[in-house]
Amino acid sequence: MFVSVVVRPEREAEEEGRRVLAALKAARIPHERFESAAAVPSPGAARHGRAPGASSAADARGDIIVIVGDNAFLLATMRERPPDIPVLGVGSAGFGVLMEVTVDEFEANAKRLRSGGYWVEPVDRMLCRVGDAEYAALNEAAVVAVRGGEFVRHSLWVDDELVWRDRGDGVIVATPTGSTAYALSAGGPIVLSRARVFSVVPISSGDDHHPLVVTMDASVSITDAGAPSGVEVVLDGRERVRVGAGAVVRVSRHEVPARFVRFGEKRYTRILGRMQQGPPAGKRALQDGPPSARFVLKLLQYEGPLTQQEMVRESGLSERTIRNALSWLVTHAYVSKEPSLRDARQDVYRLA
Repeated sequence: MFVSVVVRPEREAEEEGRRVLAALKAARIPHERFESAAAVPSPGAARHGRAPGASSAADARGDIIVIVGDNAFLLATMRERPPDIPVLGVGSAGFGVLMEVTVDEFEANAKRLRSGGYWVEPVDRMLCRVGDAEYAALNEAAVVAVRGGEFVRHSLWVDDELVWRDRGDGVIVATPTGSTAYALSAGGPIVLSRARVFSVVPISSGDDHHPLVVTMDASVSITDAGAPSGVEVVLDGRERVRVGAGAVVRVSRHEVPARFVRFGEKRYTRILGRMQQGPPAGKRALQDGPPSARFVLKLLQYEGPLTQQEMVRESGLSERTIRNALSWLVTHAYVSKEPSLRDARQDVYRLA
């Protein structure tokens, strides 16, 4: 048994990373820390250099990779290397849906890694082809305008059959894992992990199209995509790929799944339990707010603290839509804001 550990370079995550390393040492499990190239601190956060002796996450080895941080950091780190080693997510500064345990739970379960008291779940990924180039994604591929606030025109095809032509803010194709991320915020369904389907979710459809659920055996294609500033595919909220004129975006099931370490026996209700937790005392239910508020909240959960301009760029939504969503979220204590340390003219928004 050998464990590789990757820690988000942020103060709270660093503290929890030290606890994870200490728990592995106490359990007498050989381990080594590696550094992720995706380890870019959030706006206004203290910067940390490479940890002493840390190697690149692309070189991580052993039986398990433990990733300490949040959903966005886990996704970014997984994009650096092939999914040949199972991943165990340890939640930091909040509990993301991709994280299996909190640091407290990891400390209580570390010895189970040595004894084999866990199981590995294969999780379907998608293969996204943009023209002749191929990309892998765990969560979703979102087709949006390069510049936020612009209408995106596109045609959706399933197995070479035209399903719709639409004008709106774009379209998301999500795996079951990604169904609880951007796709859910845009009005898509929660899809259980063992269902081999894609959810196709139009973003603010101007032609009143509704989300679809399509088998992963089908080929989903998006053609004729256009916007005044151009169109791009955003993969897992991280990688951006420009869609050239006339290029076709094709999505299908990837032959190689991701693999996650699980301690619990529940496969279906674990995710539902996390998604159905009620709002904290004193907060209005999120469903009472505008749909854009749910989208922005999910964006902050995955990307960490952002300025308003960064949210416009990341989401493809208009400045007015982002501003209205933030106003509701701040008023109802879901989000807090503080001056940016990089630019005093801007505010940084973070989960409250």
